[in-house]
Amino acid sequence: METRRLGRTGHMSTVFIFGAAAFWEISQADADAAIELVRARGVNHFDVAPSYGQAEIRLGPWLEQHRSEIFLGCKTTERTRQGAHDELHRSLERLRVKDFDLYQLHAVCEMDDLNKALGPGGAIEAILEAREQGLVKHIGITGHGYRAPVVHAVALERFDFDTVMTPLNFIQWADPEFRANEQRLLQLAADKDVGMMIIKSVAKAPWGERVHTYKPWYEPFDDPQMIEKSVRFVLSQPVTGFASPADVRLLPAALDAAENFKPLSAEEMQTLVNSAKEYEALFVAA
Repeated sequence: METRRLGRTGHMSTVFIFGAAAFWEISQADADAAIELVRARGVNHFDVAPSYGQAEIRLGPWLEQHRSEIFLGCKTTERTRQGAHDELHRSLERLRVKDFDLYQLHAVCEMDDLNKALGPGGAIEAILEAREQGLVKHIGITGHGYRAPVVHAVALERFDFDTVMTPLNFIQWADPEFRANEQRLLQLAADKDVGMMIIKSVAKAPWGERVHTYKPWYEPFDDPQMIEKSVRFVLSQPVTGFASPADVRLLPAALDAAENFKPLSAEEMQTLVNSAKEYEALFVAA
């Protein structure tokens, strides 16, 4: 599988980043099988968060034995120094590890979130302290929503983040305003040598009133061809990789798409973006 440099961290991450949100509610046996699947396919970058249900508990037994084999990213939704300090240490304990390669301010979707986290007594103070103590190597920010590209661009202007995890897919790209904001963020990240990771790559539509047939809070594409097209679109952008969809049933198709990746031509890109009108954007302007 292709690897790409995760910005100034220097880590050569696989373009498929295992998103442990898929372990929200799962047996240990099924979690172990999923881990073995992604590792057998060469995946070397895992992403987890305490807000992902059972994820930390399910990942912990494997990490205790294999920590050195992967680049490990974790997150906090806390906005205060004390809250972030406590959550970081709980995650270390639950994951049975001594440190994180990357620790991220999580779900920073609006300016209020950013202001709290970066302000006096904010979560960033605890993360910086953890970095000084050797518990964290690199610092990142994540978030979703229509305004995420704008908020994340401001974040990069206000703090020296090493990575950004932000939403992008061909359906969102068809929105001119979202596209312009995303392009500005991508350029800013390139200028600052910030590693870019993408979420919501295979999002098809909001569930609305329909019955949820997959774990994510949005409806994902489940047709292998559409997953391949969605992954090709994202990986044709100047990004390091994409976080896998939050359902273990979708992992094989997402892995295949990552392994077989070929950049989209300009014509293929435009055809795919033109097809966005057949679907519903997950995020829309307020």
